Amino acid sequence: MIPGDLSYTDAHEWVRDLGDGVVRIGITDHAQSQLGDVVFVQLPAVGEAVTAGAAVGEVESTKSVSDIFAPVTGVVAAVNDELEAAPELVNSGPYGQGWMFDVRLADGGGLPGGLLDAAAYQELTGG
Repeated sequence: MIPGDLSYTDAHEWVRDLGDGVVRIGITDHAQSQLGDVVFVQLPAVGEAVTAGAAVGEVESTKSVSDIFAPVTGVVAAVNDELEAAPELVNSGPYGQGWMFDVRLADGGGLPGGLLDAAAYQELTGG
């Protein structure tokens, strides 16, 4: 299931608008299912500047290592510290407890253009 209240990237990240110019980012259920069992997550540091489209971390699974890309430009406001001890949360709750990091948007405004809605992301993933 692809939540309708999120925005998506073609690199399989999701973006949730938390309000006040802050967004939460994670990887989609499609991405975690393609990766297999997640065993390690490397996240950007709080206070780190991130640029849309740039690699900012990694997800390591039993199958491969994949980059995490920033879908927005801004400064990391929070990271999900629970993933250090329990990276499997990415598999069990990619849209909930498996979130990765929050970003305060550079322009303090809304989400940038170019993100996909749920219907477009569903079309991209073929389901």
